Order: sequence, then C-alpha cells, then structure tokens
Amino acid sequence: MHDYIKERTLKIGRYIVETRKTVRVIAKEFGVSKSTVHKDLTERLPELHPELAIEVKEILNHHKAIRHIRGGEATRMKYKLHSTSSEPSNKEHVVSK
Repeated sequence: MHDYIKERTLKIGRYIVETRKTVRVIAKEFGVSKSTVHKDLTERLPELHPELAIEVKEILNHHKAIRHIRGGEATRMKYKLHSTSSEPSNKEHVVSK
C-alpha cells in the first residue's frame, strides 16, 4: 500500500471519529469517491489502526441504522419546498383562439 493511501486512510478515520460526518460528505471534502472512503474505512483502516477501525465501524453502523430516517426527511423537505413554490392558482385558465 502506498504511503499516501495510508496517510489518507488514517486522516479520514480520525476525521470521521471527530466529526461523525457521513461517507458522502467526507468524500466530497477529501476530493475522493464514496467508494474510496468506504474502502479506506472498512478494509484498509483495520490493517493500519485496529482500535480506530472499531470506533469508525460503530459510526458507520449508526449511519446505516438511521439512513432510512434521513432519506425520508430529505424527501419530505424536497416535496415541501416544491409544493410551496409551485402551488396551482385558483384562477381559471382561459384559452384564447
């Protein structure tokens, strides 16, 4: 494993423990893909720092357990925003000939 991958893996591991941010947010902040972050945290980190990997695994499991709630909330907000901005008017639509 290259040194830059080891460094990135440890940085991401420490960062998720400090901030408890999601893989998606961390990927964006570190400029790598979600797949890379996930692989770093689940496959590479246990080899490099087993104690940190245990903490990270708990956070990832928590995120997995609540993702259905967050997803539902995001959908609710999306439709709430769309329904208030595009409410149909009560005026009749007149078609001119």
